[in-house]
Amino acid sequence: MTRPNILLITADDLNYNSPGVAGCGIPGVTPNIDRLAQEGIRFVHAHVNIAVCQPSRSVLMTGKYPHRNGAIGFGPIDSDVVTLPELLKRAGYRNGIIGKETHLAPAEKFYWDASIRTVDETGGYGRNPQVYYRHSKQFIEEAVREDVPFFLMANSHDPHRPFAGSEQEIKAFGRHTEATRHFTPEEIEVPGFLPDLPEVRKELAQYFTSVRRCDQTVGEILRALKESGQEDNTLVMFLSDNGMAFPFAKTNCYLTSTRTPWIVRWPGKIKPGTVDDQHFISGIDFMPTILQAAGLPKERGGDGRSFRDLLLGNTQPFRNKVFTVFNQTSGKRNYPMRCVQNKKYGYIYNDWSDQENVFVNESQNGLTFKAMQRAAEIDAAISARVRLFQYRVKEELYDFEKDPDALINLIDDPQYGHIVNDMRQELLYTMSSTYDPVADSFRAFLADQTPKFGIH
Repeated sequence: MTRPNILLITADDLNYNSPGVAGCGIPGVTPNIDRLAQEGIRFVHAHVNIAVCQPSRSVLMTGKYPHRNGAIGFGPIDSDVVTLPELLKRAGYRNGIIGKETHLAPAEKFYWDASIRTVDETGGYGRNPQVYYRHSKQFIEEAVREDVPFFLMANSHDPHRPFAGSEQEIKAFGRHTEATRHFTPEEIEVPGFLPDLPEVRKELAQYFTSVRRCDQTVGEILRALKESGQEDNTLVMFLSDNGMAFPFAKTNCYLTSTRTPWIVRWPGKIKPGTVDDQHFISGIDFMPTILQAAGLPKERGGDGRSFRDLLLGNTQPFRNKVFTVFNQTSGKRNYPMRCVQNKKYGYIYNDWSDQENVFVNESQNGLTFKAMQRAAEIDAAISARVRLFQYRVKEELYDFEKDPDALINLIDDPQYGHIVNDMRQELLYTMSSTYDPVADSFRAFLADQTPKFGIH
């Protein structure tokens, strides 16, 4: 068979609903991503399994949860774990990575024929769409000359902090990066999990400026593919590695933490304009899906299952939930969290929460959290949100269908007692069956609890 080329494009810290096609009401923010969705399939219930950069990408490339591949935080995978590039290399693929190349480690496990650093080129710090066009074009042309299929992982650094036009950018780079479209605070939409404050709007405008530039990067990568003549034989996947770097999103287990705008285009295989709002897919499924699409045998011992059948218009009834985790921030602080979600509910267990430890993450460095702290001094509702974010509670239950922003914790509501008990057991089963090291702690916690409201 003629094996398809594989192009994986990732955004860095793009929220699931920031693209226009996923519900963003800001006109013209993501025309290239929206067009890609019109040409393929968009999965509504798509998730990464851990909402932070390096571990999320390690899951994609191994098909295993972080506690099964060894990369629970910002560290390397275990030496005995097989990677997708390793298997594709054996099958004759030319492997390349552009941007974020240090976020897959150790390098020798990933068998890159081309590993391209973008942060120093033309002063764009990984945020120059033209750099991605040039390197994508060169990589694909070399594969064509060698007459071999290619796997290219092209990783935008946008819209990761520091955002375009921000003071953080000056501190990090010594100047502002270039952007062709700057949004104003009045243009943006404030997500429901954040308060509508002037400084929040200001930072969101900077974020969406970076989102727009990320979309341009996606467009330039796809332009390089089209010009190569390889578009019709290339399976393209686009997703974000986790949610936006704001409080209650990235480095957590909320819906807005792990849900990702996952789009797939495969000419001649996928019906254009398809929206799948029934099935759950997640990061562990990427590797087995690519292997099956390439006609290669699946790797034994993985945690994911191929969703190629969904791409071809079939169904997979078992895809009705997702298991997500969090372990460690980039600052090496440990905050073990576990979550099980279905279409309706999400149950979160915060193993670290004891009302003494304080949650500290990247999103607190910007304008938004500082504005929330100031507002908390005079606003009781914002004060409660700040405290929840910093200290959490041991258990959280949300009706994500009605409350996607996770504003109302239902854990102590008697009418949801049976849901809590069922999801506790679902989570414990998943943790135990994947040899999760937090399982013993969760089991001990449950042993100290009585079933919610006497429900057995």
